[in-house]
Amino acid sequence: MKLFTKKRVLVAGALLIAGAGAVAWANRNSEPKTPPLKYRASAVDTGSITHTVTATGTINPVALVNVGSQVSGTVVELKADFNDRVKKGQVLLKLDPTIFNAQVGQARASLASSQASLRLAQASFERNEQLVAQKFVSSLALDQSRRELDVARANVQLANAQLARALADVNNSVIRSPIDGVIIKRTIDLGQTVAASFNTPNLFQIAQDLTKMQIDTSVSEADVGALKDGLPARFVVDAYPSREFHATMRQFRLAPNVVQNVVTYNVVLDVANQDELLKPGMTAQVRLVVDNRPKALRIPTAALRFRLSEEDQEKERKALAAKQPKDAAGNAVVPPLEDDLAAQGTGETARMFKVYKLDAKNEPKPVDIRIGLSNFRYTEVVSGDLKVGERVVTRSLAPAQEM
Repeated sequence: MKLFTKKRVLVAGALLIAGAGAVAWANRNSEPKTPPLKYRASAVDTGSITHTVTATGTINPVALVNVGSQVSGTVVELKADFNDRVKKGQVLLKLDPTIFNAQVGQARASLASSQASLRLAQASFERNEQLVAQKFVSSLALDQSRRELDVARANVQLANAQLARALADVNNSVIRSPIDGVIIKRTIDLGQTVAASFNTPNLFQIAQDLTKMQIDTSVSEADVGALKDGLPARFVVDAYPSREFHATMRQFRLAPNVVQNVVTYNVVLDVANQDELLKPGMTAQVRLVVDNRPKALRIPTAALRFRLSEEDQEKERKALAAKQPKDAAGNAVVPPLEDDLAAQGTGETARMFKVYKLDAKNEPKPVDIRIGLSNFRYTEVVSGDLKVGERVVTRSLAPAQEM
C-alpha cells in the first residue's frame, strides 16, 4: 500500500513539472519579438565640431637674402661655409684684387694727367685774357683757350669718376654679409671664377632669423571664401610625425596660380621656431581652423548621404499620400520626393537636408533638418525634430548582418 502511494506522488510531481514547462514554452512563444535591424544607426549627441581647410606648403625663412657679386674674378679667400652664423658686414669671400688694383692705378694716372692739362689750359686762358686786353691777340684766340679750359675741367671730372669706379670695384671684390643671419646655401668654392658679365651670380643664401619661419601654401579656390588674416592653424612635418606645430595665417595673396585649369591662391602663415626644429624646405601638411562649435548638437555626416531603397521609397511615398489632402476627384495630392533639398536653391534652403531616424520598431522615419557647421565626420544640427539619444540611419545592413 505504501509503495502504491509513493508511486502516485512521483507521477503527480512529474506531471506538475511537465505542465510548468509547457506553460513556460507557451509564454515564451507568445512574447512579442523585436524586428531585426536593417540599418546601421548612430546616436545624436552634443560635442565639438571643427571646420578646417587643408593645404600643403613649404617652410621657408621669413627673410631670405641672395648674396651675389657685381664684379668678376677668381676666389682667393673663402671665409664662410654652410650653417655659419654671420654678422652684417662680415667678410664672406675675397676675389683676386690684382686687376682691380691695376685699374685703380690707371685711373689715378689718368686723373693726374687730366689735372696737368687743366693747369696748362688755365694758364693759357689767363695769358690770353691779358693779351686780348692789350689788343695783341684777337678775341677768337681767347674763346679757343676758354674752350680748352672747359675740356680740361671735364676731363678731370671724368678721371675722378673712373677712379671712383675703380675703387668701388676693389671694394666689391670683397663680398660681405648684408644682414645678420645663417648661411643655408653656398654655390662657390675656393679658386672658382665668378663671372658677373651678364647677370649677378648668387654666391650665398642667408636666412635672417631661423627662429621665425613662414609656410607658403596653395589653397584651392573653393576654400578661400572662409579664410581671413589671423586664423589659427596646425601642421605636421614628416621629420616629427608625432608632434603637431601651430601657426597663424598672415597673408592671403591675390595673385592666382592656374595649372591645368586648376586655380589656387598663395597663403602665408607665420610659425614660431624657437627651438629651430623646423628647417627650410620642409613640407608641411597644414589645417587652417576656419570655425569651431564646442557644444553643438551633431549627427554623423554619413547620415546626410543615406538614401532609402526603391522599395522603401515607394512605401514612404504611399505613407505621405495617405496623409495628404485629396482633390475633388478623390485622388491624393502627392508631392515629389526630393533626395536633397540643397538642390532647390540657396540661402536657408541650401542648408536643408533629409535624414532618417529609427523609431521604436527600428523603422526609418524621415526628418527635415537645417545644418550648420560640417566636416567629414560630424555635422551640426541647427533645427529639426532630433534630440540627443535618438538614432539616425547612416547606411543599410546586409540581410544577415546585425548592428
